[in-house]
Amino acid sequence: MAATLVPASQALAVLTEARQMPGADPAAAFWGAATVLALHMLARGRLLPGVSPAGFDAWRIGPYDGQDRARLAELAAAMPPETRAVPVEGAAALELPRAEPLLRAFMDAVADVLARSPAGPLAAGGDAWTATGPQQVGEQREWAADMAAGLDAGVGISLRIELPGTDSEGAWDEDAVGPGGDDGDLGLDAEGRFGAVVQLHHLADAVVVADARDIWSGRSPAAGLFGPEARAQALLVLRRAARAWPPLQRLLTMAVPAGLELSDAEVSDLLGDAAASLAAAGVQVHWPKELARQLLARAVVEPAEKTASDLPSLLSTDALLAFRWQFTLDGRELGPAELDRLAEAQRPMVRLRDQWVLIDPEILARARDRKARELTPVEALSTVLAGSADLDGERVEVTARGWLAELKERLADPEATARRTPVPQPAALTATLRDYQLRGLTWLDQMTSLGLGGCLADDMGLGKTITLIALHLHRQSNPATAGPTLVVCPTSLLGNWAREIEKFAPGTPVRRYHGTKRSLADTTEGFVLTTYATMRLRAAELAEHPWGLVVADEAQHVKNPFSATAKALRTLRARARVALTGTPVENNLSELWALLDWTTPGLLGSLKAFCDQYARGAESGEDPGAARRLAALVAPFLLRRKKSDPGIAPELPPKTATDHPVTLTKEQVALYEAVVRETMAAIRESDGIARRGLVLKLLAALKQIANHPAQFLKEPGAKTAGRSGKLELLDELLDVILAEDGAVLVFTQYVSMGHLIKDHLADRGITAQFLHGATPVNQREEMVRRFQDGEVPVFLLSLKAAGTGLNLTRAGHVIHYDRWWNPAVEEQATDRAYRIGQTQPVQVHRLIAEGTVEDRIAELLETKRALADAVLGGGESAFTELSDAELADFVQLRSAPR
Repeated sequence: MAATLVPASQALAVLTEARQMPGADPAAAFWGAATVLALHMLARGRLLPGVSPAGFDAWRIGPYDGQDRARLAELAAAMPPETRAVPVEGAAALELPRAEPLLRAFMDAVADVLARSPAGPLAAGGDAWTATGPQQVGEQREWAADMAAGLDAGVGISLRIELPGTDSEGAWDEDAVGPGGDDGDLGLDAEGRFGAVVQLHHLADAVVVADARDIWSGRSPAAGLFGPEARAQALLVLRRAARAWPPLQRLLTMAVPAGLELSDAEVSDLLGDAAASLAAAGVQVHWPKELARQLLARAVVEPAEKTASDLPSLLSTDALLAFRWQFTLDGRELGPAELDRLAEAQRPMVRLRDQWVLIDPEILARARDRKARELTPVEALSTVLAGSADLDGERVEVTARGWLAELKERLADPEATARRTPVPQPAALTATLRDYQLRGLTWLDQMTSLGLGGCLADDMGLGKTITLIALHLHRQSNPATAGPTLVVCPTSLLGNWAREIEKFAPGTPVRRYHGTKRSLADTTEGFVLTTYATMRLRAAELAEHPWGLVVADEAQHVKNPFSATAKALRTLRARARVALTGTPVENNLSELWALLDWTTPGLLGSLKAFCDQYARGAESGEDPGAARRLAALVAPFLLRRKKSDPGIAPELPPKTATDHPVTLTKEQVALYEAVVRETMAAIRESDGIARRGLVLKLLAALKQIANHPAQFLKEPGAKTAGRSGKLELLDELLDVILAEDGAVLVFTQYVSMGHLIKDHLADRGITAQFLHGATPVNQREEMVRRFQDGEVPVFLLSLKAAGTGLNLTRAGHVIHYDRWWNPAVEEQATDRAYRIGQTQPVQVHRLIAEGTVEDRIAELLETKRALADAVLGGGESAFTELSDAELADFVQLRSAPR
């Protein structure tokens, strides 16, 4: 009868379908069932490498557990005669091959086909057991047998560790069972050594476990399940394990591998990496259940001396705290005598409280080095708030004790503490503080009275100024905190601070330390107002004066800790320091470090340590734990409330923001495309600093062209009408707003553009005023008054000079003529109008030149807005790192006007 030989790789698909096909040939249906059984076993990882008798690589099914063997036997018994209708070579009479070996050989063939793939040699770095065809690997026969040792016979090996003092059933004298000897009574030596008993496990039945000495002697009821093949396989497993852990070599010299006495060093090995190596070799290590493993060490920070709780005085530099290790066994702290016994232990286990205790080598080292380390109060507070400390590259949990624990609890939830024990509103304050402002006052009082500083980071417009005025008045009621308050702020805010103090704290002395007539003579109370520039120039004089409180308003101005302004600010002497800012983080977390390291020096450690422990992992997202630890650490020192928070400012009217895409004029399109073409050609030919400079120049030029050609071409006084899509839209918006008797703020980042808009509006007969960096202080205050009184309906403002601090609540509209790289900066500018005191809805208009680099910036701003105070990495500088192709795509004009 003719037959067709089909490779197994092609037959598998046919056979799996044949088992369920009506009227299928019995042989095809049977081999289909065998294929499915093989697939099930392979899916469970039952695959072993082997070497054929001819020396070729071959995968095979294995190991078989009890259920596998039962299924195999059941299927073999159902094998139809025609399935094996081939003559047996050398048989005297007609004889069919035995079913089970034939079935196993087929299943091994299925495994060998499916375990190979075209990409196998590339992934494995060689052809053995991976190439689609068989490879000669006769030299690997011993290795393959070693890999399968014990598995084919269904036997597993483990080591049971015995403690000193165990009775003779679980221990031995190594010499009693030596080469060629027979087993005798086993007992511990006089010193009480640890032991390792060899156990055999039956893989088909997990409950069958017996000691090797009982299997070899036949004393175990399970001895019948472990025949000669199983014992031989067990020795192969032990040989492999001995390569992973050399002390097991001693077992291979014994007639019966009963077990070993272990030295203290060998027990220590098993407590460390040796156990993992043995597990990889197929041997598990089992420790006694009665062994106490709950010996724990944790770091404790507490007062160096027992003192009654007196937080303000203890937070002085004299109030040292101690960092020490606390050791507990099953939750109970060890006493001095127990610690001595632990420290003096010469072996990896020790008797404590009538039980053997396993000692981790690291815990033993800490027990021997119990000398407490001294910490300053701020260092201790930083450690316990973070909840952990980095010791020699290891992060360990830290617990607070004594008054430090009380302080941690008080600081953990500053607003909750403020609700429990609120500070009453000062009688001298001529205003009624809102509930959240009273909580802010209580928080500031708690932090400053403890000698700690803080950063009040409420949204712009929520009343940080009045809260700080209330704090000053409250501190004057206590001689320990009374004294003058120095406020350092941008020049544009001097007038605002003076008016707010006169309005809410009438009679409180206010002095401006600014201009040519500045003096600190006889300054013993009230407020002194100065600018960052003046403070930088006169730091020595200001540092000589004792201040009750120093306030840094719009503190993001000192976010660079290495700037001259930040260094000068750090020289000022004060009982307490407070930072005020709506954006504690604009670009990266080092800015947060700069603020809090000024308000509470030492809290966050050095800048390098801060970046290593927190900033780098938190900013990259690679270490979520770093972000959580940092949040726990800074939360007590930074109070952040937003207008959108429930119950903060329910009286604020709604705010809506609208993006207005505008089309470029033909003149703008021609300029834009020419600048892109010429500058990109120069960029492609440059590198390093020169290339980065060209990229920044290109971005600035394209934004100016999008604003107005006259700005880019530097044409002051030139004709402006009809040349810019943005300016045309601005005219349309202003016509509508002014027709409704409204008032509007128009922000631009360019002073030159502000002058062009002002001249253009003057030509149209629209009254406008422009505030920028060169505007004198007295003129700024007058401009704010005129706008708020309704004398001027259009207020043009430079984003950098007027984006913070001003109260311009008469405006119902805010127009951003051009986009800044940072959404937080834009929102600060918008908050000049959208703040406490605003009674009308605020509409925000953002003008965007369609298809230009501005369009791309707008997309990026939207993706970053969800990051709250986080912002675009480095502003424009981030784009200097784009490749030429990426940059060309970014600046390309996408949609020219028709």
